[in-house]
Amino acid sequence: MADTIIELPAYARSLGIKLTGEEEAGMPVLRLDFGEMVEGRPRHFHGGATAGLLETAGYAALRTALVAAGRDPVMKPINITVQYLSAGRSQASHAVGRITRLGRRNANIAVEAWQDDRSRPIATAVMNILMV
Repeated sequence: MADTIIELPAYARSLGIKLTGEEEAGMPVLRLDFGEMVEGRPRHFHGGATAGLLETAGYAALRTALVAAGRDPVMKPINITVQYLSAGRSQASHAVGRITRLGRRNANIAVEAWQDDRSRPIATAVMNILMV
């Protein structure tokens, strides 16, 4: 379902972020392979690339929920807070968003990114989005 609904923005495509499937709840799972475009210090993800993956996953989750509800508002970020938990190593990273609140005018989203073990996230984010 998600792969027919979600079109990733140009920034996400330029980083190499791809939609790889969806969770049981229907939220899209995104993947970012390690490479020169996302490398910060040697053999590690740049923090900006990790934040870009988290933000893209959050918006993908929100877009999926809005389309399912028959809504198509313009989304504007109020606040996005990223917590870096451990360095992203030179392997693929995955991310998924979870809607914690979906109101008429705003939404709250929790996002997590991981590499080989989903129970050990490398970063998380909380997003507050205004919808007009």
